[in-house]
Amino acid sequence: MTQQVSQESAKEVRRLDRVIIRFAGDSGDGMQLTGDRFTSETATFGNDLSTLPNFPAEIRAPAGTLPGVSSFQLHFADHDILTPGDAPNVLVAMNPAALRANIGDLPKGAEIIVNTDEFAKRAMAKVGYATSPLEDGSLDGYRVHPVPLTTLTVEALKEYDLGRKEAARSKNMFALGLLSWMYNRPVEGTERFLRTKFAKKPQIAEANVAAFRAGWNFGETTEDFAVSYEVAPATKAFPTGTYRNISGNLALSYGLVAASQQADLPLFLGSYPITPASDILHELSRHKNFGVRTFQAEDEIAGIGAALGAAFGGALGVTTTSGPGVALKSETIGLAVSLELPLLIVDIQRGGPSTGLPTKTEQADLLQAMYGRNGEAPVPIVAPSTPGDCFDAALEATRIALTYRTPVFLLSDGYLANGSEPWRIPEVEELPDLRTQFATGPNHTLEDGTEAFWPYKRDPQTLARPWAVPGTPGLEHRIGGIEKQDGTGNISYDPANHEHMVRTRQAKIDGIEVPDLVVDDPAGPDGAGARVLVIGWGSTYGPITAAVRRVRRAGGQVAQAHLRHLNPFPANLGEVLRGYDRVVVPEMNLGQLSTLLRARFLVDAKPHTQVNGMPFKAEQLAHVLKEAIDHG
Repeated sequence: MTQQVSQESAKEVRRLDRVIIRFAGDSGDGMQLTGDRFTSETATFGNDLSTLPNFPAEIRAPAGTLPGVSSFQLHFADHDILTPGDAPNVLVAMNPAALRANIGDLPKGAEIIVNTDEFAKRAMAKVGYATSPLEDGSLDGYRVHPVPLTTLTVEALKEYDLGRKEAARSKNMFALGLLSWMYNRPVEGTERFLRTKFAKKPQIAEANVAAFRAGWNFGETTEDFAVSYEVAPATKAFPTGTYRNISGNLALSYGLVAASQQADLPLFLGSYPITPASDILHELSRHKNFGVRTFQAEDEIAGIGAALGAAFGGALGVTTTSGPGVALKSETIGLAVSLELPLLIVDIQRGGPSTGLPTKTEQADLLQAMYGRNGEAPVPIVAPSTPGDCFDAALEATRIALTYRTPVFLLSDGYLANGSEPWRIPEVEELPDLRTQFATGPNHTLEDGTEAFWPYKRDPQTLARPWAVPGTPGLEHRIGGIEKQDGTGNISYDPANHEHMVRTRQAKIDGIEVPDLVVDDPAGPDGAGARVLVIGWGSTYGPITAAVRRVRRAGGQVAQAHLRHLNPFPANLGEVLRGYDRVVVPEMNLGQLSTLLRARFLVDAKPHTQVNGMPFKAEQLAHVLKEAIDHG
């Protein structure tokens, strides 16, 4: 983090190239809202950014306890960044639990802003502090700013007709105002947001605005904060266009709406609420003007059943869930494979098994998506790599589903779903044409010359069967999960036909056209490329790329590739893997992709795994890659 000093104002202003801030407090302290508002203003200012929300699974975890701590980390910079950062430069701790839960992540010299009003003996004892960390020297080496946030907020709102407890709820806005002053963030958007959010309660709106302004003014006038900071807008070559801050789930929702428009099909979502996928259901329910219909079903099975029924009826059928819901949906996914109908299964992965860690991230559903059905039931798999990429992944999954008449898995995860980044809003002309043709009449001539409709007569290139909308005269055909005869679609128990259909369905998936894998392999000074390849999928893209940059800056040679298509794999994947002496596969599971690569291509792919509910840190992966380069 480079610094320059300016003396243009009464207080010192230091210019930074980047900063990592973490807001932390009770799950009822509004840390997610605070972080989201700081992020929005940072995006408006033009910084590149990446975020990491982290919160308990309980709606209201026990107050003042370590399990009840909610945090929001934001990394923003004047250059291209890829992760929410390894370690915060600034921690805002609203209570002793927030301090205790997060102090281990801070490097020495970091700034800590502490709400001293909450550091009563009982509150400290609840999280294991025998003595006050603000007085016993345990925070020596950090730059600690003790601030009575609650008292200052209540004092700032004394002209409003609010009780102390109600006024104290705005302390997060006081903290937001203080941090906005410290980092010269815009304020107009936040004030506008608060007045809109609390439009039906104008007094509460104005109280929050007043607390926000009070925090700003406190930073401007108090001697406790002698320095403010500037992080200039990002200087990387952004493509021309209109940008906005976007989370992965919001980008995925917009991608589904765009896909339905580009396909000229109504979008039907059959879903059951589940963390961390519920935001997609909430967002799509707002877009009835685009022909979107959302059905909140009574359970996971009903949700996918309705979505598959919509697909049979000629709609773009979608169901959203997480890993436990995929387990319940597996029989209907197999039915969709047998019926050969387009269906999108959006799995926002989380820590498992069972309920596991509902609000934490993981990548452990890959083998479930690949094999988690009875019989041979192959399903294509697409995985986005960043929050903004969730938009494009939705379009790509739709392309495959419609072109090849197959269910498709879209594997996102909690890190992507809740994280955010700047995203360029695409022009409509840039979006792919996803229109498909429905069957309109007979497609087969029988031996006696009679014209007939065969529901399983396939396109010779894609092996896709016709998509016949129910009610179309002459297109009546059987539907169900029992094996069909190729061509006619009649029920068939013939062994040879079953073998033919199983192999044909597999060949259809194997034949899906996906781009070749692109490898970033800068040649060394002697013209030789790297001997180590790091390959990942999904949300590991950011940490892996950040780690590769660190290794290369230190003089190391490492190649990088990232998979979007996990079934089928890119056609050149085997050749790529065999071109390197060592292959490292970082994953947030126990080695599922590396297992597939080793089995499919007989290469010694070395997994590097973690399942702690958190994304990889760039420094951690950089060390792993350096070890692979130096020692193999």
